[in-house]
Amino acid sequence: MVPVEVGAGSLRRDLYVVEDAAVNQKLHLDLLDEARMNSQLKLATYQQGIARYFNKKVKSKPYKVGDLVLRKVMPNTKIAQYGVFKANWEGPYKVNTILWKRTYRLKDLGGKLIPQAWNAEHLRKYYQ
Repeated sequence: MVPVEVGAGSLRRDLYVVEDAAVNQKLHLDLLDEARMNSQLKLATYQQGIARYFNKKVKSKPYKVGDLVLRKVMPNTKIAQYGVFKANWEGPYKVNTILWKRTYRLKDLGGKLIPQAWNAEHLRKYYQ
């Protein structure tokens, strides 16, 4: 015995016309470039809004050449024997050069250059 639902047709299947489907498919393919451009425009607008919001919250920390700063201790440079009692900041270091906005090269007080460049996010002003 066959259930009634299997033998009954649906409105969508009953009204399906192959020629109309082909025309609709070509129409949607023609509008695909426009839909893609609209989505890219929405994405760019969203990203600009997020960047604007983030940049509004960021506090600028401009350092000048010769300023004394402390450097954040990173997990790969932390000495394991001290455990959680190790200092979170090390230094002081002098700002040697400014590479880009918020990116600095440092040297220790003895004049030895630190090989990596440091972002201002990982630096803190040192007060004597």
